[in-house]
Amino acid sequence: KQWYQRRVRGKKDKITAGIRRPYIRVVGLEVDTSGPGRSLNKFTPEEEDHFKKLAEREDVYDLISRNIAPSIFGSEDIKKSIACLLFGGSRKRMPDGLTRRGDINLLLLGDPGTAKSQLLKFVEKCAPIGVYTSGKGSSAAGLTASVMRDPTTRCFVMEGGAMVLADGGVVCIDEFDKMREDDRVAIHEAMEQQTISIAKAGITTTLNTRCSVFAAANSVFGRWDDTKGEENIDFMPTILSRFDMIYIVKDDHNESRDTTIARHVMKIHLNREQAAVEGEMSIEMLKKYIAYARAKCGPRLSDKSAMKLGHKYVMMRTSAREHEHESNKRLSIPITVRQLESIVRISEALAKMRLTAFTTDNDVEESLRLFQVSTLESAMSGSLSGVEGLTALEDQEEVRKVERQLKQRFPIGSQVSESRIIQDFTKQRYSERSVRTVLNIMIRRGELQHRMQRKVVLRVK
Repeated sequence: KQWYQRRVRGKKDKITAGIRRPYIRVVGLEVDTSGPGRSLNKFTPEEEDHFKKLAEREDVYDLISRNIAPSIFGSEDIKKSIACLLFGGSRKRMPDGLTRRGDINLLLLGDPGTAKSQLLKFVEKCAPIGVYTSGKGSSAAGLTASVMRDPTTRCFVMEGGAMVLADGGVVCIDEFDKMREDDRVAIHEAMEQQTISIAKAGITTTLNTRCSVFAAANSVFGRWDDTKGEENIDFMPTILSRFDMIYIVKDDHNESRDTTIARHVMKIHLNREQAAVEGEMSIEMLKKYIAYARAKCGPRLSDKSAMKLGHKYVMMRTSAREHEHESNKRLSIPITVRQLESIVRISEALAKMRLTAFTTDNDVEESLRLFQVSTLESAMSGSLSGVEGLTALEDQEEVRKVERQLKQRFPIGSQVSESRIIQDFTKQRYSERSVRTVLNIMIRRGELQHRMQRKVVLRVK
C-alpha cells in the first residue's frame, strides 16, 4: 500500500485515499473445453485411433451429413454443405506473401419456418469455435472491433467483435437481412481477406478473422415471391459474391412431404429422449472429429483433380455459349474465378473429412454438384436475377433505358404515383419487371423515396 500526500496552500495537510495496484493470485487453472465457442487442442491416443478408423469408412461423408441437425427433417444438400463449411478447405500462403482463404461461407435465403435458425444454432454447438449473433442486434463495431476508453486508466483499448472472437471457427449471423447496409459493408474485408484493419484513436493495427460465415436471411416480402425475382433480395452484389454457396429455401406446398414432416415433428415431441440421441454420432464426438481434422489435415488438389476441374469449368462456359447462341440472349453465368476457387475449397473440405492429403475425382464431382444445386441453380432459375453478374445482358440494357428515361421525365423534387410510372412505361412496351427493378435500384441508392404508404415516389437526387 502506497500513501501519497498533498500539501494545500493556506490549509493544513490533507491525506488522499489509499491507492494500491490490483493483482490476481492464481490458485488453480482448468481449461473448459465443453460448450459453444470452446476449442479442443489435445486428443488421447484412443481418440486418434477412433478418428482414423472413422475416416477409413466409405460412407464417412454421408455419416457426417446425417448427423448434422438430425432432428430437422430433409434439407440433405444443405446439411452436406454445412458439413463442408465445418471442415473447411486449406489456407494457402503464396510466395509473394498473399494468402488465399480456406474457409467456406454459406448463405440461406428463403421463407420463414424452414429451420434456418435451428441449423445456425446447431453449427454454433458443434463447431470447434462458434459465435452466434443476430443481425438486428449487431453493429459494425460489434461484428469487427471497437476502440473504447478504459474507465480506470482512461487509456484507449481495443475490443474484438464476433468475427475476431470466432477466429479459427464459425460465426453464425441470423436475420442477416435486418442488418443495416453500412454494417454489412464493414464485414467485406473480414469475409474475403480475413483481416480487419483498425485506425482509430491513435491505434493502427490489423486483426485476424480466419473464420467461416454462416448467414440466414428472409425475403424482403417475408415469404419468397417467385414472380418478383431480384426484388426478394436486399443485398448488394459485393456481399453476395463472397458467399461460396447460396441456397434458396422455399416452403413449397406438397401433401406427401407435409405429411412426412408432420409425422417427424410429432415423433420428436412424443419421444423427446429418443430424438435427442437420433444421430449415429454424438455432438461431442462430431465436434472432436472436426477439430482433429482441421488441426491435422490440410489437403490439396491433385494434378488429376485439377485437370478435371479445369475441363469442367471450360465445359460450363462452353454450354453457356451454346445456350446464348440458341436463345439469342446472352447470359452472364455466375461462375467466375472466385466461384472456381469456391469449388476448390469444397473439394478440399470433402478430402479433409477422410483425412487424406489429396482430393480425388469424386470430390471434384461432388463439389461441382453442390455448387450446381446451390448458387448456379438459384441464378439460372431466375431467383437471383437482377443481381449484378447474375442478370441477362439484354435485361440490363432495358433497365438502363428505363432509368435514363425516368430521370429525364421526372425532375428532382417531383412526386409521381408508382402505379402511373409503371403504366406509362408498359405502354411503351417495357416490361413491368424492368420498371420495378429500376425503382428498387434507385430507392436503394437514395435517389427515390416512398411517400404516402408507398403509393407515391419522390425523386430526391
